[in-house]
Amino acid sequence: MSSITPTQIAADLTLVRSKKPLVHHITNFVVMNETANMTLCTGGLPIMSHAKEEVAEMVQMANCLLLNIGTLTPEWIEAMLLAGKQANRSGIPIVLDPVGAGATKLRTDSSHRLMEELTIAIVRGNLAEISILAGHKAEIRGVESISAKSEKEIVATELAEKYQCIVAITGAQDVVSNGKNIAYIDNGHPMLTTVTGTGCMATTVIACCAGVQKDYFRAAVSGLCIYGIAAELAAQQTDGKPGSFHTALYDAMKQLTDQDVIKFAKVK
Repeated sequence: MSSITPTQIAADLTLVRSKKPLVHHITNFVVMNETANMTLCTGGLPIMSHAKEEVAEMVQMANCLLLNIGTLTPEWIEAMLLAGKQANRSGIPIVLDPVGAGATKLRTDSSHRLMEELTIAIVRGNLAEISILAGHKAEIRGVESISAKSEKEIVATELAEKYQCIVAITGAQDVVSNGKNIAYIDNGHPMLTTVTGTGCMATTVIACCAGVQKDYFRAAVSGLCIYGIAAELAAQQTDGKPGSFHTALYDAMKQLTDQDVIKFAKVK
């Protein structure tokens, strides 16, 4: 069980907003606008840059590098490797979102390549994606998790141990593992499944926290908890309407206070 407290999570939100970490996204076309907005609403600063000619230079200015394979091309993988290797040399944490790993050979092979060739700080995915990376069987349709045969705790711990990284699996209950300790986050809302890009936005909030909090286990827990609370507050205002929820999610994140986090955090 996690020893991270709601007060510590609230402190991480304050730290993001005071330090305004620059998050360099190499991310997919579907969510560029959403993740840029979520970075701003959380308190960070976004940059979306994927040209091979500039990513190594750009990442040196950043506090965190986020790699998201949602609209993958071989050229983008090469850019991710260039940026990632420079981030490793510069001591900048990398957060990986292996969108749709297991759906195609390109996605699966590319995710493994990124994990093998780079030192990844945090991996955030659904159960099917993380199961595939950990060598377990899972079914994925498009980029959505359909089923997985293994328990979340098992695959998260195995992948964390193998790559010496933090693994976060999101779902009805989020699980975070560093290979030894496990945290459970029960914040969130079913409305998150009605709007595209909400998983990618969760990764963005984690990246904001990793840009200021060098305990990456804590950064992952804080990011998911903060995001989940914002989703709960947004859902209260929107009466089951996905379009309204999408907008309200930004508003709730922007308006989220330390007191909200301390009051509503569900971490164990």
